[in-house]
Amino acid sequence: MLSFGQVINGSSAMFKCLIQGAFLILVAIQPALGASTEAVYSDNAMVSSRSTLASAAGIEIMQKGGNAVDGAVATAFALAVTYPSAGNIGGGGFAVIHFPDGRVLTQDHREKAPGKAHRDMYLDDEGNEIKELSRSTHLAAGVPGSVDGLLDMLERHGTKSRQEVLAPAIRLAKDGFELDRYLARHINTVGKKLQDTPAGKKKFSMGDRALEAGDTWKQPDLAATLQRISEKGRAGFYEGETADLIVAEMQRGNGIISHEDLKNYRSVWRDPVTTNYRGYDVWTMGPPSSAVLVLQILNMLEPYDLAAMGWGSSELIHLMVEAERRAYADRAEHLGDPDFWDVPLEGLASKEYARKRFADVDLKKASNGDDILAGNPSGKESMETTHFSVMDSGGMAVSLTTTLNSSYGSKLVVAGAGFVLNNEMNDFSVKPNTMNQFDLIGREANAIEPGKRMLSSMSPTIVSKDGKPVLVTGSPGGSTIITTTVQVILNVIDHGMPLHDAVSLPRFHHQWTPNRIIYEKYAFSPDTLKVLESLGHVGFMEWPYGRGIGDANSVMIKDGVLHGVKDPRAEGVAVGF
Repeated sequence: MLSFGQVINGSSAMFKCLIQGAFLILVAIQPALGASTEAVYSDNAMVSSRSTLASAAGIEIMQKGGNAVDGAVATAFALAVTYPSAGNIGGGGFAVIHFPDGRVLTQDHREKAPGKAHRDMYLDDEGNEIKELSRSTHLAAGVPGSVDGLLDMLERHGTKSRQEVLAPAIRLAKDGFELDRYLARHINTVGKKLQDTPAGKKKFSMGDRALEAGDTWKQPDLAATLQRISEKGRAGFYEGETADLIVAEMQRGNGIISHEDLKNYRSVWRDPVTTNYRGYDVWTMGPPSSAVLVLQILNMLEPYDLAAMGWGSSELIHLMVEAERRAYADRAEHLGDPDFWDVPLEGLASKEYARKRFADVDLKKASNGDDILAGNPSGKESMETTHFSVMDSGGMAVSLTTTLNSSYGSKLVVAGAGFVLNNEMNDFSVKPNTMNQFDLIGREANAIEPGKRMLSSMSPTIVSKDGKPVLVTGSPGGSTIITTTVQVILNVIDHGMPLHDAVSLPRFHHQWTPNRIIYEKYAFSPDTLKVLESLGHVGFMEWPYGRGIGDANSVMIKDGVLHGVKDPRAEGVAVGF
């Protein structure tokens, strides 16, 4: 947990400049810049992310006159330096942007399968999955999309130069920053496999010893890579020296990403998917994100008076689980890259389909998961990710989720370039009805094909009313991303909670298969558990990993005041001015 003083003392000139001005007001409100459930308030701009330093980088750019896109891009590049298990330039993600005039755009910078990828590339001669091939080898990496996506966002909708926006990240990588206890421990435990290669050891150690809290961690190779991006734009990553280093790394480990794959990569601007929920417009990412499930679940629940049922009641939990079962069954059958698969998106997002899909729900009895099949929409037959939210006073908001897939991705560092490769190929359906690392199954819609983007659970979301953004939210957490996002929205809209309660209260999750309800400690009372069991729900499991489900760093505006909340389940901070 970092105090403001520790942040300043360990972070060079970049953050010493933030001592001046309105940032001190936030320090007075929230003296410990760590995992707090209390909201931070500001009038002009707000960033909430997993990294204190990355949030401050975004605010630095916005204090200099940048808009929410400028702040988001600065935050994202800084996360690649300060939160390397998920922040990245070697992975990909999705962004939802709400403009002051009410327009909403979404950007897909998800990774792609390399040109030499093929359907059975992770199967042995007998057709059985070779699990580690798609998780911890060079063959697990998809073509990275983050750099192209972030630069394209900045060029189209930002106001600051590339050099200005990348400067904080370059400074953090070149000059270093003081490691806190959490990050040092995480690198040396979860990221221990990073030490298995010379490039990984060079980046993630102090040479002859492990990184320790209090060390000033410098990343010169990453700083040089970021500098090339700053000077040359996308050509500084997808061509030239960096591209040569990536291809050389592939050749060292029998990977298949080529110069042609890198040069040809492009992010895609897509139409958002949306629904109106109780008078609020909910905007999220279309495929290859599976965020349409957020809308499906909301549409299935809308006919019921959830507020009257009460937060945490067995009646409400039963309904939510039944909606989640049906939505995740549809995910397995219908969702994939829309450039390769005819996704019945309009039907999946419609209220009529939700009504039909939920028509067989028994309010007094749990469904049998084995009996739930994918629906027929009208007319059509991680775990390491990070989410951050940005909003400015001008009515622009950005919801951005980015990932390497597993924690530290493939655990492989590109020698000489200083960044970690993703292992996103595991998000494809390696084999029909075979679970990935998040126990999610897929079928033909998400089969491996060259140039195809793998299906994702990332669900960056913006809620607006009367054309103005109200709530910016999303989460990491693999298959739990969707249900985390839904619960934050329900807590705000149905239960009328202030943002700090909406984000911090305990969560639960169901995903159709396996047939179990995962829940955080204190999410269910003993009596609630008994009632759910009497309804026929089975497979209860208290969340066994880390601090909890998700990390829903969110921003909200109410009565003209920005509210920022860092999810207390992890480090980081909301910063504003």
